Amino acid sequence: MSEEIEYKAWPYREAEKILEKLEKEQKSGHERKHDDVLMQTGFGPSGLPHIGTFSEVARTTWVQQALERLSDLDSRIYAFSDDMDGMRGVPLDMPNVDALIEDLGKPLCDVADPYGEHESFAAHMNAKLCEFLDSFGFDYTFKSSKDQYRGGVFNDGLKRIVDRYDEVRELVTEGLRDENAETWSPFLPICQECGKINTTRVISVDRENYTVQYACDRPFNAKILTWEEREGSKRKQAAKNAPVYYEGRQRVYGCGHEGSVSVVDGNLKVGWKVDWALRWYVFGVDYEMYGKDLIDSAVVSAKIVEALGGAAPQGMVYEWFNDENGQSISKTKGNGLTIDEWLTYGPVESLAWYVYQNPQKAKKLHLGLIPTSTDQFLKDRTRFGGEEEAEQVNNPIWFVERQRRAKGQQVGYDSDVTFGLLLNLVNVLNTEDRDLIWDYLLRYDATARETNEELLDAMIDCALNYYRDFVAPTKEFAAPAPEMQPAMDQFVAFLKEYEGNDAQEIQSACYSAGKENDVKLGAWFKTLYRLLLGQQQGPRIGTFVSVYGVQETLELIDKKLAELS
Repeated sequence: MSEEIEYKAWPYREAEKILEKLEKEQKSGHERKHDDVLMQTGFGPSGLPHIGTFSEVARTTWVQQALERLSDLDSRIYAFSDDMDGMRGVPLDMPNVDALIEDLGKPLCDVADPYGEHESFAAHMNAKLCEFLDSFGFDYTFKSSKDQYRGGVFNDGLKRIVDRYDEVRELVTEGLRDENAETWSPFLPICQECGKINTTRVISVDRENYTVQYACDRPFNAKILTWEEREGSKRKQAAKNAPVYYEGRQRVYGCGHEGSVSVVDGNLKVGWKVDWALRWYVFGVDYEMYGKDLIDSAVVSAKIVEALGGAAPQGMVYEWFNDENGQSISKTKGNGLTIDEWLTYGPVESLAWYVYQNPQKAKKLHLGLIPTSTDQFLKDRTRFGGEEEAEQVNNPIWFVERQRRAKGQQVGYDSDVTFGLLLNLVNVLNTEDRDLIWDYLLRYDATARETNEELLDAMIDCALNYYRDFVAPTKEFAAPAPEMQPAMDQFVAFLKEYEGNDAQEIQSACYSAGKENDVKLGAWFKTLYRLLLGQQQGPRIGTFVSVYGVQETLELIDKKLAELS
């Protein structure tokens, strides 16, 4: 590592926290459970992985990359699925809904897979998680709550919770109402009669034999998520920010059984804050980031893990994604954007680039962000290609394009073709013919296929999808206002005489046409966009004309003027 390089990007700050933690542990004589650095991310398998899942794993991976840059320490990432958690809700758009409702309150790993593909509901969602993470090339080790509890991995930690029972209980109950504190226990037994975990309460704890006595008599309110009938596709619903689900409730009761179970080998699990601390303690987690809604939980869990004799991990508190109205994104509300929706309209690199930006600042997440995010990603990629290493290591591309760099593939972008330009080219051509679009691009940039084929292929597909669903329905063409006609005449006259195809020369001529005819330049460019594209804004006119063709642009102007006359 060169001492001349200044590491300014946020993943390096997080990596430095980890190094400081390790240094403190070494000075204090704290016994570590492993020699490498362990990072963890969490997943609740009550539904499919989403952008939040992607964001947490991606951001943790970038911290890992930064750590590798700053040190020679080995590191790994656990993707942990809490599949022993009880099933609290059922989306009614799933198959075999009646069976799922019957299983409300059971651990997710004991609920039948409604799709009939895996051994349980949780196994289905876990498989989707791994498929999801693998599709992005993340390097991780999958861990499930079921395997840790029922495989005995957590046994020593669970016994330690019994040994420190009063201390753990006090740490959690001091933040609870009196009536809840009185009956609270860290243990959630699985009823031996009905198999539910959300309906049991602990009566007593036998600390000598490490068993708990329980009663299955605690009711809870389950969520029933009902599909709302709407016209149109899911994409259109998302575009309108329309809720996909509305929330109902069903009261679920215990079976009344009383029994006693051992605290080990998967007969129970512990509640959330204690469970989090248990993972940290048993695994020896060094780093875990979490959303701002878990700040209070993290504080309590840190105290619990220290009470158990472990050390709390370092971590970063990240902000939530909001929808375009500033409301926090919720699966129940159906607002915001899914991974599939983003990847339909924007390349995966643009999603990673957006997620990378300012994780501790709230960001909106909606379809309108995709074109601008893609073009900003291209700007950083272009900049990266011309930077020295000391600059590259702080460029988002250093992290976002790690796989490509590792394979020795070109990481840069040496074309003026933006996503916005592609959208407008698709707009004017009014085609779904990818080969035709490539023909136009290659006329403008003969080397585009050689240097950027993979990325441009993805961008073309996304541009076609985006134009079809969101641009075409909103197009509104308009003829130039009378005061704009002299500027239009001058620009057309230039194009008729012009024999080159230089984007900058065309842009300068367009600028001069507006300037020399004393019209406001913003209104002048908007005039061209309304005439040619049916939109209020667009790409640099010079670049557009160069890509589309000078003669073709003249013909398009004549055509639109005739249609609007």
